[in-house]
Amino acid sequence: MKKHFVFLIVVLVTLASCSQYERLRKSTNYSLKYRKAFEYYGKEEYIKAGQLFDDIVSVYRGTNKADTVLYYQAMSYFKQKDYGTGAHYFSTFIKTLPTSPFAEECEYLAGYCYYKQSPRAELDQEVTNAAIESFQMFIMHYPTSKYREEAAYHLAEMQDKLVDKSYLTAKLYFNLSQYKSSIVALSNSLSDYPETKYREELMFLLLKSSYLYAENSVIKKQKERYQSALDEYYSFIGEFPKSNYVKEAQKIYEKTDSYLKNRITEEEDEKVK
Repeated sequence: MKKHFVFLIVVLVTLASCSQYERLRKSTNYSLKYRKAFEYYGKEEYIKAGQLFDDIVSVYRGTNKADTVLYYQAMSYFKQKDYGTGAHYFSTFIKTLPTSPFAEECEYLAGYCYYKQSPRAELDQEVTNAAIESFQMFIMHYPTSKYREEAAYHLAEMQDKLVDKSYLTAKLYFNLSQYKSSIVALSNSLSDYPETKYREELMFLLLKSSYLYAENSVIKKQKERYQSALDEYYSFIGEFPKSNYVKEAQKIYEKTDSYLKNRITEEEDEKVK
């Protein structure tokens, strides 16, 4: 019986609290909303705090409290781990109040919000690019900031993810046996990220794609494409002479070289005739 009574009291108190909060939301007493927003924020009730800051942000725009309201509005969503809304409000802060004492932290947190939304490497990387741009701008604007080291670390993480994305895309074309597209994607990946940790594998896959593309081509285009495969072999073996792929690369070379020699012999015979 006691437990039911305590439960009933809790429910009634909660309902009363909700009712008071709803009345506050509808109120035009903005100074009260301002005070209560900070009370809720201090009690870590970030959803309620955020909603109240939303209500008053336009009222305090242009006043000496504008940056404080905007900052805590953004922080309320950040504390909720609503990184999409947080990124929007931190970015808005930077654009509208770039000289505020809060601007440095807001610019770092804008990048961090994008960073937290960055998806797996195989997915679209639009948000990752936004994180990279934000961190680069932050480091440029605040080279001595206490957040600089963290920003640089997260920037490197995001750049590595783009390398992974490029590698996975190129490899996907190869795995799907789309060798023409594979050649383009592999070449682009190597061009965009010449220092990639996947360089050895990418160069071997480029060689193998070139060979398979030639092998599956119509006869009149095979000579040119086998020659391209031979060029890729020399590039690969020149850079990675002790690669784990050397044996397979050597087999590709032998087949390619044999084809080209036979083709030259056939062309010479044709001339004699």
